[in-house]
Amino acid sequence: MASRTSSTSKRTLYRLTGVAPTVDAMFDVLSPERLEAADAELQFPEEWLGVPALLVTGSFEQSVASWCGEINRTTGCEVSRPVNRSAGLLMLAVDGEVYAIGYDQGFRLVPDRVKDRRFGLGFVIRRVDPAQIRDLVAHTPGGGRTDITLVPGGTPVWSLGVQEHAQIVRRLGGRLDGMQLTIGQDNRTKISSVEGGTGLRMRLGVDAADLVADIRAIARVLRDETPSPELDFVEHIVPVKDDDLVTRLEERLDDMLGEQPDGRIAVAVPSDHWDDYAAAQAFATKVHSTEAYVTDDFSLEYVLNRARVHRPGTRFAALRDGTVTLYSHTRAAKDDVIRTSSVLRWIEAEVALGARRFFLLDGQWYEIGEAYLAAIRSQVERLITGTTSVDLPAWVLGDTERTYNESVPDLRPGYVCFDRDNVRTALHRGNGVEICDLLSPDDVLVMVKRAKGSDALSHLFGQAVVAVQTLLHSPEAMDGFARKVAAARPGRALPEGFRPSKVVFAILLKSGTDLTADTLFPFSQVTLVQTAKILEAWGVAVEVTGIQAATMTPSRAGIRRLAA
Repeated sequence: MASRTSSTSKRTLYRLTGVAPTVDAMFDVLSPERLEAADAELQFPEEWLGVPALLVTGSFEQSVASWCGEINRTTGCEVSRPVNRSAGLLMLAVDGEVYAIGYDQGFRLVPDRVKDRRFGLGFVIRRVDPAQIRDLVAHTPGGGRTDITLVPGGTPVWSLGVQEHAQIVRRLGGRLDGMQLTIGQDNRTKISSVEGGTGLRMRLGVDAADLVADIRAIARVLRDETPSPELDFVEHIVPVKDDDLVTRLEERLDDMLGEQPDGRIAVAVPSDHWDDYAAAQAFATKVHSTEAYVTDDFSLEYVLNRARVHRPGTRFAALRDGTVTLYSHTRAAKDDVIRTSSVLRWIEAEVALGARRFFLLDGQWYEIGEAYLAAIRSQVERLITGTTSVDLPAWVLGDTERTYNESVPDLRPGYVCFDRDNVRTALHRGNGVEICDLLSPDDVLVMVKRAKGSDALSHLFGQAVVAVQTLLHSPEAMDGFARKVAAARPGRALPEGFRPSKVVFAILLKSGTDLTADTLFPFSQVTLVQTAKILEAWGVAVEVTGIQAATMTPSRAGIRRLAA
């Protein structure tokens, strides 16, 4: 009996758009030229799979490898070695949707134009563990910059410093949060990792019934589940769907292409081309020409110069119809072709319509500004937790902030008050640095504020950044704080090698108004999110909690009269 290990294989699954769930429609989207290049053979395994299916197999052959001529010139030795790369492509329709899986070089047979660009990413943000992100690619429009982060051991998404309202996440990978898949039938610990961008790369069932069942499970997640709260920012930046607006944007870009370059149009490698881009030795670009312009990297200058000589109204179409071909050798021969794609996928452009800002990326238009408020709101809701990790007493409305802080250790044993008990260092010689207002029994830094407006909270958030930065980077400050804790809490000193792991902002709003994303001052929401990004990038978790308000109890009033 075969082991369960052999029942799955790591593959990349694509979902195709605009393709009817029939074998004829699947065949029609394939390129005759690519099929001929692979000497393709077609088979129709519909009966075996139980769904409409098309299998394409072949190979990309090269009689003499491109390096043979070079090695002959370098060594004088005659070398002639062929290259033969197999290619398999399975296309199948499951419940009305068409999917494709490539084997070896088979993925190159799937045309870019029919790939659902958000398929893999959409699944991942619904099912990956936000605390175990291993792979993130985010693009910052307006400069052609792509940030690629690999953390093999996994890390919380908040530690990656993604600017939710200003970056487009193009790929995300991590540990798969448990679901019923073939790989987990016998041992759920085998569900390890998943990576999503245009395609979805993960372990899928090999047997026909298992593969179809896994695809159905993936489809159910996309259909029925919402993104993880920590990852839903990925969908805040959504493609422009309004056809009339897209037409206006294309017309504006057409005008820009006729002007002198000013930085608003830049190079952006297509999201599914990174490996091929790194391997390419030559780039052949055609923009309304019979002869290709061959360079050792993609030439934006050539593209813009070619577009500029076209008549108004035809420039955008020239880029859309233009091609970029990547070659594995500088000779750029037919046998060296890696892939060909539209010129439009190789540029990003920033276009303004009035006060609204749009970006063209990977052939798709996005409106960045529209996502800003949604991203801020989402992050504030994440930070204001319903169940707090600190146990703080109610705040008697007549008490000052200092009175409240000093009362907490009496009402909540284990807490220490450090309000205005500052740590002084060579850098902070004056008043020193206030590390926290309260230190919890489990060594969480608690920052307390009664706020009537955003100014007070801006000061609070700034205090936290300075305090954490000081502890992390000043041994003198850390030693001073440790001594204060040891003196205030005998027998329970800070652990060896202590570093702050969490900051809690404990806030009393106005006259005791409940703290929510609706009641927190708008400007403070922006400042809070910015502060959280800084602290979380340093590995310090952030939590915001509202302090309950209370009126003075009779017993407390009596104590105050006696004290007076």
